[in-house]
Amino acid sequence: MTDKVAVVTGSARGIGRGCALELARRGYDIVIVDMLAPEMHRTAGEITALGRQVMTEEADVADHARAKAIAAAVQARFGRIDVLVNNAGRGNPTGIFDITEEGFDRTIAINLKSCFNYIQAFAPMMLDGGGGRIVSMSSLNAHTGGVTSAVSKFSYAAAKAGIIGMTKALAKELGPTIAINCVCPGIIETEVGNSLTKSRGPELAKKIVLNRLGTPADVAQLVAFLACTEPFFITGQAFTIDGFQWEI
Repeated sequence: MTDKVAVVTGSARGIGRGCALELARRGYDIVIVDMLAPEMHRTAGEITALGRQVMTEEADVADHARAKAIAAAVQARFGRIDVLVNNAGRGNPTGIFDITEEGFDRTIAINLKSCFNYIQAFAPMMLDGGGGRIVSMSSLNAHTGGVTSAVSKFSYAAAKAGIIGMTKALAKELGPTIAINCVCPGIIETEVGNSLTKSRGPELAKKIVLNRLGTPADVAQLVAFLACTEPFFITGQAFTIDGFQWEI
């Protein structure tokens, strides 16, 4: 696996960083796509320390043309892509009567349109190379609509639900050469979620069967399974990883 390449969007920190590091440990060279330059370069250093090559691309994932340009740069440097992890996303806690049209559009663009951008940009390279895996990050809120999370309002839930529909449809369109699945995390302790988890962590943990909040490493293990496992007979699926939440 020493010559395989994974592109991970939103991988400067949080779940994306966890996924990038786990794939690097499993022998993948990593392309980091993010807007957070300092954190991106920190993660790049961690990947280099694992003995893997790393490429950093500062980008707004909602930018369709930028996704195409990054795909061309990856083709020029590595000549291939084996795994695409669409992890970049952003919450929006604004309710239906307060959200602006621009706010709604931005939520959809970052969370859902970004998956379209990067799949359309990288799938041709995967097909030319004989196949690949795509894993997109949905959310438990896609199923529940969310209640307690700061990112659980309707626009975020709608975008994440769209990822499930896109995954199922594209599994049929891109198969059998490309397998595509998505992951639906529950409450995960990340830098973004710290304000929620620090103040309400023990309370929220009591509502989870495994009695703790999730970590980026938990999600990364599932993503790596979907990205690396051989033989493989899974596509078009949405996997919930939430420690089994009773009522959240």
